[in-house]
Amino acid sequence: MNTATKLSGFVLGLAAVFGAAYGVGQLTGPVTVVAAGHDSEGADHGGDARDEGDAGHEEAAGHEERAAGHLPGGLLVADRGYTLVPVDAPPGEFAFRITGPDGRPVTGYDVTHDERMHLIVARRDLSGFRHVHPELAGDGTWRIASPMDSPGVWRAFADFTPTGGDPLTLGVDVTVPGALTERPLPGPASNATVDGYTVALTGAPQPGRTTTLTLTVSRDGAPVTDLEPYLGAYGHLVALRRGDLAYLHVHPEGSPGDGRTASGPQVSFATEFPSAGAYRLYLDFRHRGVVRTAEFTVHVGDPGGTTGPADGHPTTAPEDGHGTPGHGHD
Repeated sequence: MNTATKLSGFVLGLAAVFGAAYGVGQLTGPVTVVAAGHDSEGADHGGDARDEGDAGHEEAAGHEERAAGHLPGGLLVADRGYTLVPVDAPPGEFAFRITGPDGRPVTGYDVTHDERMHLIVARRDLSGFRHVHPELAGDGTWRIASPMDSPGVWRAFADFTPTGGDPLTLGVDVTVPGALTERPLPGPASNATVDGYTVALTGAPQPGRTTTLTLTVSRDGAPVTDLEPYLGAYGHLVALRRGDLAYLHVHPEGSPGDGRTASGPQVSFATEFPSAGAYRLYLDFRHRGVVRTAEFTVHVGDPGGTTGPADGHPTTAPEDGHGTPGHGHD
């Protein structure tokens, strides 16, 4: 295994998640397993203090989801007989297999949104994000140049459909050692900028209910009406819940070429957030041959009214660099 990358996985159904208990220093081992819905004692999220209400929302959400007999995607390393198994790889490469109910590597996958495997990685403080597409070898191993490009604890999500099976999203934690500083989660905002583009987010997300979120893309004050298809759509939206990184991968309403769906400036998504709490949203869109990612923080079901875009009125994006990620895609 690449000595610069150490891997750890777990089943969240046992009510445990990886905490984000790291600050400034050297990360040389796996993070501590802590109770669901809580950070490790002493973790300060780089100054992003979580109030008791947020922690309570996450803990209650976990109990409700387990009681209902289902969990959001990405919280399990194994589900329905399939397991995400990282494997040895040369330095600078990330490799893994999906083993099936028979314990053997899976080699048959359905194409979903133009790809057989969507690999999404995010740092546990939600400051890093990549959506890439690894290559499958004949022995069932998926390989790609490592998209985890900075020290920290990352969550790797494998989003796929085994041939003849149901869609699955499995997750595993990846620890990249090195000097690091955890970044605070930006506050809610309805505008994000990336590479000269502005994306405005409107909608009123509520926990447990389907909500339409609309993202409007403009450049230099002019609406972008010629968005290009990316993975069979005009945009892709990933939402990650702060704390346990519950995963939602949402595709937009309509399809390019269906005679009804415009190529911008608006892209709408029917989204159901599993619980109240803070979420980080990542919108991938392509224009002029380049895929870009716009990022937002939203508070879902926040009684204090700090839901960001929930009232439909854009606010100013924070000036912390998170709105201009420059993330790459493969």
